[in-house]
Amino acid sequence: MIRVLIADDHHLVRTSIAHLLNAEKAIRVVGEASNGEDAIAETRRLSPDVVLMDIRMPGIGGLEATRKIHRTQPDTRVLILTAWLEEAFAQRLLDAGAFGILSKDSQHEEMVTAIRAVFGGQRYVSSDVAQRLVLSRIDASENPFDQLSQREMQVAMMIINCQKVADISDRLFLSPKTVNTYRYRIFDKLGVQTDVELTHLGLRHGLVEGFASVE
Repeated sequence: MIRVLIADDHHLVRTSIAHLLNAEKAIRVVGEASNGEDAIAETRRLSPDVVLMDIRMPGIGGLEATRKIHRTQPDTRVLILTAWLEEAFAQRLLDAGAFGILSKDSQHEEMVTAIRAVFGGQRYVSSDVAQRLVLSRIDASENPFDQLSQREMQVAMMIINCQKVADISDRLFLSPKTVNTYRYRIFDKLGVQTDVELTHLGLRHGLVEGFASVE
């Protein structure tokens, strides 16, 4: 039996996926989480075989949750489920320990195949994501977010997800002054001056699901 935890901030999405997966003979949904922190906590509590992880959730989000689960629960495989993903960010997820990336456009049968594959120790990347990853290595253009450190990327993603300095401070156990130091360092590296400009840059580079461009 493959034990699955679903991490997604939309209740209807979690319920629908759970219904589909529980209909499979060898798969059982053992828990749900609506944010990154809960995904980490529930993984620690339940020790699922596979975590089906959304990217954009309240709190630390799917990237950092994936990194922490990979570090603390290495026997649990994280399978990313996303609506749209920019190539460089997909690579960050794989580097953070994700065992696979699955498009939300995939059919139910492919989801089951992906879950079984990562449970069996195989990497799984849906064909559309894989194609973009290959093409991105050929394309000489660069993603400006690649120059950010791991912590800077974490703070940048939280700002893009409309979290305020006080919220970021509480969630990352940093002082507001330290968060602002990271914030202005990010601004300087990316050539932006406000949170709004940072968010628009994130939209253009696919760090918010469902947007390939705002131009």
